[in-house]
Amino acid sequence: MACSIATAAADAPSGAEGVYASAPPRLLQIRTLVVGGGRQTSTGSGFLVSSDGLAITNYHVVSDVALEPKTYRLEYTAADGSHGDVTLLAVDLPNDLALVRVDKHDAPFFTFDKAALDGILQKGERLYSLGNPLDLGFTIIEGTYNGLVEHSYNEHIHFTGALNPGMSGGPAVDPQGQVVGINVATRRDRQLISFLVPARFAAALLARGRTQQATPEDLRKDVTAQLGSWRTALYRSLAEQGFRSDAFGPYQAPETQAPWFECWSQTNASASPKPRARINTTSCTADASVFIASDLDTGAVQISHSYFKSIDLNQFQFANILMPKARPYLSLGGPYRKWYTPQHCHEDFVGIAPASTHPPLRVMWCTQGYREFADLYDVVLVAVTQDQSDEALVSRLSLQAVGYDDAIKLGQRFLEGLQVVR
Repeated sequence: MACSIATAAADAPSGAEGVYASAPPRLLQIRTLVVGGGRQTSTGSGFLVSSDGLAITNYHVVSDVALEPKTYRLEYTAADGSHGDVTLLAVDLPNDLALVRVDKHDAPFFTFDKAALDGILQKGERLYSLGNPLDLGFTIIEGTYNGLVEHSYNEHIHFTGALNPGMSGGPAVDPQGQVVGINVATRRDRQLISFLVPARFAAALLARGRTQQATPEDLRKDVTAQLGSWRTALYRSLAEQGFRSDAFGPYQAPETQAPWFECWSQTNASASPKPRARINTTSCTADASVFIASDLDTGAVQISHSYFKSIDLNQFQFANILMPKARPYLSLGGPYRKWYTPQHCHEDFVGIAPASTHPPLRVMWCTQGYREFADLYDVVLVAVTQDQSDEALVSRLSLQAVGYDDAIKLGQRFLEGLQVVR
């Protein structure tokens, strides 16, 4: 008879030793291989969640198969050396999760921690992350639960443990061996800053996909539909949160009130040699990206304002410094040609009434569409004030995976928020 990890853990030693002793039969390494080839192209981890072979992993572990099922296939390897085919059943694109089926029956499996599902887990609780890092074998990593990441649109748990490539899709469990989250990412520029997908999203995917009989074509359509729904909610939330006004020299500029942006400022005031124009910049970026494929992450939103003030430059020298900073830019070349249509740009001078509070603007608008996803675009809007020859504000709004109508409305609100107070 199959048993859950909660039952097995009752008789196991406590702490990491107990968790590790009972975990291996429930863990999987999931490999992506080229159809007709015997070599892997990528590896990740997964874990059993039912006695009939259902398992959870990350979407990014199986994304090649979701997008190109005729080119790639999936295979698992268990801790006991057994292996077999993996069938992709369902995906949760925004939360980077996938439900798969393997040919294991009456096998022990993981269950979900009720406190984690109810959102009442206490910060500081000891957690143990499990997976197969760098194809070195199944490993346990100890860390702590630090609640949800702040300033993030997508819900992630902050886990102080050293996740490494290959552990993606593995479980992070409490001392009783119940799943609290799913390994998803780590900060490459920091130590012991890692992220987990909350267990409730995996539980919801399991409930939804348990009886799903999706074809490869259905899964591809589902990826497209989920991306569309996710971006609609993202930009609706951005519009509802609205903008507040902030001062940059004599100018007032719009900054978002959405709590899932992080804002940073920088200045060249202390640069050496002494700058001939002062440049103060504030940049706010949303942590809202979604993994689509190994060469495509999308969903970033950025708002930036740079105030330029001449120190000892004439108007031609000042313009020479200003203009390179005011160019719109979109990703071009390389793998982007696979995903994007060529960019199209338009530039014009814009006046917004009343002229007494809105400076004349030189506005540049660039957009490029997604080849695989209809009605989605990346858009960059750049506005440069034209009222003075020795000072200017350069404002930039960058939107990824946005609907064209949403981009127009947000862009209009953004331009209307650029004002001057003298």
